[in-house]
Amino acid sequence: SKKRPTYRIVATDSRSPRDGQYLELIGTYAPVGEGQVKINEEVALKWLANGAQPTEVVAKLFKVAGIEK
Repeated sequence: SKKRPTYRIVATDSRSPRDGQYLELIGTYAPVGEGQVKINEEVALKWLANGAQPTEVVAKLFKVAGIEK
């Protein structure tokens, strides 16, 4: 619907283009309203254990969801 943005939280290779293929979908974030964050904790922890570096925004979302290294 209009004016209701949603964002995907994904694991991607740093060499791939910004809107290119991603390796795995980790979760979604809808900032409008209550700011719903849906993250698959098991997948997120797997990627963090494999050495993935979250961006500043994604690190904040992980903190909100209670996910830490």
